[in-house]
Amino acid sequence: MKSFNIPEHYRSNIITPLKEFRRKRDKLKRDFTPTLLDFGPIRLLIARHFGFCYGVENAVEIAYKAIAENPDKRIFLLSEMIHNPDVNADLQDRGVRFIMDTSGQQLTPWSELTPKDVVIIPAFGTTLETQNQLAALGLDIEKYDTTCPFVEKVWNKAGQIGRNKYTVVVHGKPSHEETRATFSHSKENAPTVVVEDMAQTQRLAKYITGELPAEQFYIEFAGQYSVNFNPDRDLQRIGVVNQTTMLASDTQSIADYLKQVMVQKYALTDATIDNHFANTRDTLCYATNDNQDATYALLNYSNSPDRADFAIVAGGYNSSNTSHIVELCEEKLPTYFIESEQKILSDKLIRHFNGHIKQEIVTENFIPDTRPVTVLLTCGASCPDAIVEGIMLKLISFFPDSRPVEAVISEFSQ
Repeated sequence: MKSFNIPEHYRSNIITPLKEFRRKRDKLKRDFTPTLLDFGPIRLLIARHFGFCYGVENAVEIAYKAIAENPDKRIFLLSEMIHNPDVNADLQDRGVRFIMDTSGQQLTPWSELTPKDVVIIPAFGTTLETQNQLAALGLDIEKYDTTCPFVEKVWNKAGQIGRNKYTVVVHGKPSHEETRATFSHSKENAPTVVVEDMAQTQRLAKYITGELPAEQFYIEFAGQYSVNFNPDRDLQRIGVVNQTTMLASDTQSIADYLKQVMVQKYALTDATIDNHFANTRDTLCYATNDNQDATYALLNYSNSPDRADFAIVAGGYNSSNTSHIVELCEEKLPTYFIESEQKILSDKLIRHFNGHIKQEIVTENFIPDTRPVTVLLTCGASCPDAIVEGIMLKLISFFPDSRPVEAVISEFSQ
């Protein structure tokens, strides 16, 4: 796989070599067992896969290249480069300005932009409408386009489905940049509707079967369907694609459910299923799959006698792939979703994001009195290794009788 030029301050002298050690001994990525770092009074179980993925490293490299190549020009990011506050803040500190926020609200008026400005397209891609707006202003939208190739793969799949006269059902978060971009590209070739979860999918099924009137669809799915969408006509042939960072099991369940609905409505057989349901493979990216599989392995490994006391998941609070890792961990043990080590206030207090109420809360006595303490540690695909190192060192600092970091890490450098 291609090697990217990533700024050193995102790397770690501990975590990056550790990941490389595992990679060299498992080049086919068949071993998902976590890495156990035993410091004595505290033990860290670190996921096999985590951190910057191909798409993120590509985006980071291009963004810093744009800064280096244009010292005398104004540089704009269409929206957040990736969903990590440290990366976005560093880019802003270097003079990069945002045109929009993550919800698509304008921060810099189009009228302020000139053809001499530099615009970076984020890893999530963007809508055709925004592309046209930038092109109309005379801006070069190709030179620093960091759209993830796995996102483009979804766009291509949606286009293929549309050309075969299927309606595209996008499993994704309607307000997420990637889903908005996928929706925009998909609707150019096919009627398109977005479903956020299984609950919305089950509601969509009632319009497929005719249990609910078409008029109600327009109210229930407002903002989630393409222009001139006709439920009676456009839900007869469907195919499913997804936002690349959704839970793989959720997307598969949604596709299986909709397939069964079509089978029952049209009395389909294996030979006729293609008449009403497109045979599409899951469109999650490799990193999402690897990180989720590594999280499952992490959780399974931590069962007795290595049962973990709690989990820490690092990443941006608006990171979709990270939030799903948090969901998986929360099902098994206390889980703290934090942006960086700065959220660990002391050995007694931790400030973390509660995804259910969408705000930070403070939890007391998050480190139990039992010894040794075992902690699961992982992060999302947009989190730098340096952040994971900071969290690890912060936790170890609360145990003065811990083994030296160098001694523990040296066990993985042989």
